[in-house]
Amino acid sequence: MASLSRRGLLASVAVIAAAPLLDACGSPKEKKEGTSSQDELGKALPSYVPGNSVKPDIPIVNGANGATTDPAFLSYPASPPKSVTGTVGSGGSYTTMTPLWGSIPPSSGNAYYDTVNKAIGATLKLQPADGNTYGDLLPPLFASDKLPDWINIPTWNTTNLSFGDAVAAKFADLTPYLAGDKIKQYPNLAALSPNAWISGVWNGKLYGLPIYSSNAVVAGAYYYRKDLFDKAGASADVKSVADLENLGKQLTNAQAGVWAFDDLFGNDAAYIGQLYGFQGATYPWSADASGKLVHRYETEGIVEALNWFAKMVKAGYVHPDAVANNSQNGKQRFWSGKVAICADGTGAWNGDDNKSGSAADPSYNRQAFKLFSAKGGDPTVELGNGASMFSYLNKKLSDAQIKELLNVANYLAAPYGSAEWITVNFGAPGTDFNLTQGNPLLTEQGSKEVATTFQFLSCPATAITVQAGAAQVVKDYAAWQADLVKHVYKPLFYGMNVSEPKQYNTLSKPMTDTITDVKLGRKPISAWTDAVANWRKTGGDELRTFYDGIRQKYGTGK
Repeated sequence: MASLSRRGLLASVAVIAAAPLLDACGSPKEKKEGTSSQDELGKALPSYVPGNSVKPDIPIVNGANGATTDPAFLSYPASPPKSVTGTVGSGGSYTTMTPLWGSIPPSSGNAYYDTVNKAIGATLKLQPADGNTYGDLLPPLFASDKLPDWINIPTWNTTNLSFGDAVAAKFADLTPYLAGDKIKQYPNLAALSPNAWISGVWNGKLYGLPIYSSNAVVAGAYYYRKDLFDKAGASADVKSVADLENLGKQLTNAQAGVWAFDDLFGNDAAYIGQLYGFQGATYPWSADASGKLVHRYETEGIVEALNWFAKMVKAGYVHPDAVANNSQNGKQRFWSGKVAICADGTGAWNGDDNKSGSAADPSYNRQAFKLFSAKGGDPTVELGNGASMFSYLNKKLSDAQIKELLNVANYLAAPYGSAEWITVNFGAPGTDFNLTQGNPLLTEQGSKEVATTFQFLSCPATAITVQAGAAQVVKDYAAWQADLVKHVYKPLFYGMNVSEPKQYNTLSKPMTDTITDVKLGRKPISAWTDAVANWRKTGGDELRTFYDGIRQKYGTGK
């Protein structure tokens, strides 16, 4: 899946065309912000009914503020149960469009496509497009009104679509079909948590079907090489950045080509904010004791984080390539043991890097530090959006077509461990896959035909599963999640789909650049202070006023 930088971050929204939108009388139409109040969200969100068709090996653990762990499986069930009964589709044919990060499979003569379409009783004409340039394809489709029947739109690609205003004109309102208990006729969709649906609600109505949702979404983790720690006699019981600093001294041996740290900041401070207690980029505003809105850039925490990491760079504990801001081979530096500690998204902890050839040392063992606070004490972690991709149904579809596609979506959302999940993800047994040691493995034909396509239209919530035969990875990751979800808090404006005016589009770029320069020791901390002052003068204070208006009109989502 996409990394956390793609998972992203709802940014400011630009208009599709320069001319003002007009209503039937020719007067300017009121722009829709996309934002929903808590009352509106309560009426639009589907009820949550956990599925019971499949029992995970490691069950879900409930945490704080609605966060839970993902279900975990050590192997695929020997006799996968069915989660869907009765007829699914009614023979309709529909155009679709989804992103794909990888090779585009053949569309004709594709046994995988044919197998899934037969199972759902409808024909989905799949048109995957390069995920790296997917966002460039969307504005022309919106402007020409040539959208397919069913389309995936990642939240990070809504930037140039004026989505809060356009969504009602382009896509079907699913509130009458899925809100509250209405979703119970689609049990697999009902098993997706409220946090998964929340960013699919625009202007108080539900439009989006969540893709690859998780109820334990955080920015990522600080990983360490347990095998290297064991050899050095180093302790992974880290409670503060002072402990990290001690590890920096203990694990760095520049003469041997080994450094303690890679870049621990991440893109725009995506990771280190968890330690220093400042908001992430998706929900950057918090309130001080007086109730004033404070942007993450204005917090003391980000100043402390910049100072600390610049100190680690100066001490020589950070790999030279990271100091040179070279992230291209960052994963390889960790795999090969050139660095002992790195920051990465939770998707990196899947056992895949245990494969022969990825890691130089056969004793390679990736682990993650339990969540800790920079200064010690009780840590907290911001709850991210339960999903950062959504699919939408074209508004031109009839009531019968919408119901048919929701039935199809329910099938595609069959949980890991079910009979339907194998069909959706692997196709035909003996043709596209075989079961190997209890887990499905693609055949040579399947490796050419099967790609993440149907899943970008609808899919179940994330599960922790075995890859590369690494059952212990599943156990370790599940245990880490169980500790993490105890510390989750919801940030201000959570799930409210606030669309910032386009004139603030460029505010973050100079700040991101300055973060890079200061954390790597290229510029002093005064450069950051100056950048914050300039940010406030060039739009930051105006943006605060904008969010104050949102707060007065809709609340803060708390």
